[in-house]
Amino acid sequence: MREPPVQTPDDSPPLWEQWAAGFVVFMLTGALIAPVIAPTQVETPILRFIWLPVYAVIAGLIVFRFDKVIRAWPAWLMMFALVALCFVSKYWSIDPEVTERRVIAMAINSAFAIYLGARFRDDALPRVLMYTCLVMAVGSLIMVFGYPKVGVHQFDNAGLWRGLWYEKNQMGLVMVVGAVSAAATLAADHIAGRSHRIWICLLTLGLTTLLVLATQSKTSLLCWGLGLGMIGGWWALKQGGPVITVIGIWLAVIIAAGATWLWNSDSAAILEALGKDPSLTGRTLIWEALMRKVAERPWTGYGFSAFWGVDSIPAREIRIETQWPVPSAHNGWIDLLVQLGWPGAVAVGAVMAISAIFVVARTNGLGAREGYWSIAYLSVFTALSLSESVLLTHANLPWILMLAIMARAVTFDPAPVRAPLARPASRAYQTRSRIASDYVNGRRPLRF
Repeated sequence: MREPPVQTPDDSPPLWEQWAAGFVVFMLTGALIAPVIAPTQVETPILRFIWLPVYAVIAGLIVFRFDKVIRAWPAWLMMFALVALCFVSKYWSIDPEVTERRVIAMAINSAFAIYLGARFRDDALPRVLMYTCLVMAVGSLIMVFGYPKVGVHQFDNAGLWRGLWYEKNQMGLVMVVGAVSAAATLAADHIAGRSHRIWICLLTLGLTTLLVLATQSKTSLLCWGLGLGMIGGWWALKQGGPVITVIGIWLAVIIAAGATWLWNSDSAAILEALGKDPSLTGRTLIWEALMRKVAERPWTGYGFSAFWGVDSIPAREIRIETQWPVPSAHNGWIDLLVQLGWPGAVAVGAVMAISAIFVVARTNGLGAREGYWSIAYLSVFTALSLSESVLLTHANLPWILMLAIMARAVTFDPAPVRAPLARPASRAYQTRSRIASDYVNGRRPLRF
């Protein structure tokens, strides 16, 4: 007998919800509004006021989809643990007011991340990211050619494009998200046999790649190649069968081992070929100075989001030592150490490791349905954390997407419901069954 089909109702978010989520994503990138209102990159009361409607949208989305987000309860537990650690750090923070304020912002934005991961299932998340980044890519082109004083660097990095953001690196990282999301949507549509979005995917991929190249950011280029390479590699393994899978894994191991050996043998030559000096444009000097600060407070750090404050004495000492107005550690893990010490670094590392394990374990299921977006972005984020301060931030898209991946990885969809078997048409007259009700062991019971 043929099995009844599995019911798979369309649970994709409606258009209004996609627009609302896209609006919050736009704000988390820091596009347009922050450079216009605060061109000197100094936090102002106006910026805080502008975020209030964003928080209201986040709260409304979570309440409206509470039945969906509650299924991600493991992600909520991990998120609350991180928030609690950051909140407790205010008691030893060198700037308790900043720590407390930014912990609140981080908690709200982290809740949005879990909503995003739990509500936008399968390819819905890379799709909404693709459309949002396409809008920002078009807006960046308008700024570059229509308002070059805003869209193009005028002093430092003069002539390089920065679009809607303060710096070219910011635009590069957002465009990497758009390119990876477009490639994932394209792969998911191909696996599912859909083709109605192919041109919008190719347009987004082309525009975002153009903007990444225009930034001339080596970090963004590396992340772009890593993200698209992961999606292309997993897609090829899915299409090729077991033989291609074995060959692909073998090649990946060989390439990884060879790259590790080459880096350990002559890393200076590799950096020079990439246009970088061995100090990574002064980054190694910053890291050495910061690790001495970490040694002074290895278990507590200096408080969440407090080390790089305007009046921070430790930060001023770092700037004097390096003779450079250092804005951050340019390394997510070292920045985490100076904020929360080793407990914070271990906690974030555990969250990322758990997410990675679940993502890899669900590659054939969730991974194929989403076009391998999670595993690609997780690889990009891990590489990015080594050169940018993107770990455990209060309002930053890379960290929000990392938490969304965590929520997607630990949230399992309800078991599919099979359609009931077709019942035979009822007859006008049908005799009552006389097997079980009227007889016991085949004999009519005595009636008194």
